[in-house]
Amino acid sequence: MSLLLALPAAAQDVAPPVAMSFEAASQALGKGSRALSAADHEVRAAQATADALKALRRPVVSASASVVEYQKTLAIDLSGSKSDLTGATTDFLAGLPGQFPPGFQEIVSQVTQRVGAALPGLVSAIPDTLRFQTRDTAFRPTVTAALPLYTGGAIPAIQRGAQAGVAIAEATQAQGRDLSQLNLVRTYFGQQVAEQLAASTRATRDGFDRHLSDARKLEQQGVLSHARVLEVQVARDAADRAYLRADLEAATARDTLARLLDAEGGVQPTTALFVNAQPLPPKAEFLAASDHPQARGADAARAVAAAGVDLARSRYRPQAFAFGEYNLNRNDALPTEPDWIAGVAVRMTLLSNVDRRRTLDAAHERERAAADGAAEIRKTIATQTIRAYDLTETARRTFLSLDSSVAAAEENLRVQELSFREGEATSAAVIDAQAAIATVRTQRIAAAYEYDLALAGLLVASHQLDSFGGYLARADHRLGAVTP
Repeated sequence: MSLLLALPAAAQDVAPPVAMSFEAASQALGKGSRALSAADHEVRAAQATADALKALRRPVVSASASVVEYQKTLAIDLSGSKSDLTGATTDFLAGLPGQFPPGFQEIVSQVTQRVGAALPGLVSAIPDTLRFQTRDTAFRPTVTAALPLYTGGAIPAIQRGAQAGVAIAEATQAQGRDLSQLNLVRTYFGQQVAEQLAASTRATRDGFDRHLSDARKLEQQGVLSHARVLEVQVARDAADRAYLRADLEAATARDTLARLLDAEGGVQPTTALFVNAQPLPPKAEFLAASDHPQARGADAARAVAAAGVDLARSRYRPQAFAFGEYNLNRNDALPTEPDWIAGVAVRMTLLSNVDRRRTLDAAHERERAAADGAAEIRKTIATQTIRAYDLTETARRTFLSLDSSVAAAEENLRVQELSFREGEATSAAVIDAQAAIATVRTQRIAAAYEYDLALAGLLVASHQLDSFGGYLARADHRLGAVTP
């Protein structure tokens, strides 16, 4: 009992369907699509990367600090210096007495003799090798700068490649938006097709119900045999099974659209299937549109490949850069360290462990492949445009030609049912008339849907999907318009 009471409350918690025009559905898809959001993030990431690489020509300035503990040992050979000192001192003492007056020369001579005799002992006190060792801790804060002067074309190649990456991301974004809108056309109008087909099969089944009721009445009056009634029963059951399948497909279509637009309670479309009676503009107008996302992406891929050629070619060229370093703690510097240093360096690779010729050949092949791919994509776009144009025109003409068929089928069914009640027509004729009207109604719905889908495909192929709303507004025929 409690479960039965809870069922109505649970049913009330289900959100009702949201009435939504195609334009509103398009806006909702643009705001809620994760795929489109991911494409937007990719574009912003590519642009940020390109912006980051604009400063490659600026100097790179870095600061570093290190604490080092070191030990330094110095050994100086003094043997030669001692010999030179002894000789020089002996020569000096020998000539010293002659520099004084004769009265003092004898005294000076005695003094120099004593000094000369003591000189070997004094010099021997000096070691032959002087050894010095020190151990200390030094703090080394430095500022270093490097400025590229010439890179052989590597920097421009990298920057062009990054800009081409932005173009690729933007082309992918535009293509994703077009495809998402095409999918919306397929799903939005596809739900209406499924619902109208379900309504058509239900009407066919109801018509067979009436026909079966009439057949049973005629059987009771003895006008119709039981075998004929059974034929009507079989046809009625087949119509009921067709309705059950169509109803299930309609439920699936509703769920698909609801999930696409994140509408929990479902979506009730208010924009009906449409067909323009007027022919499309000339085919050349659609072929002339060259700003297709795929074409732009292919051109950007060619730019990336061309940048790769320049980058591979730069490995043959020299590189030049200016550099400098300043020691912020000169008082604690090592004896061999300069206070600052600045200069210009040139570097050129003479022998590489990577075959630069093969690398350049590979880059040229990628460039040729990108050029061929761009040409093939443009050819494919033209083929798709022509095919979509022909499909749209075929669907338009088919739909218009079915108007008279629908009217004829409805009139034929009315006549056959009336004749059957009067006993002038067989049940087979009524069944055939029911099948004919079901077929022509289905064909008309399918033709309208095919027109809408082919038109959207044509506008996507020519990158004119923004004009889809204009075709919709100018439509001459609408099927199953839903009011909110």
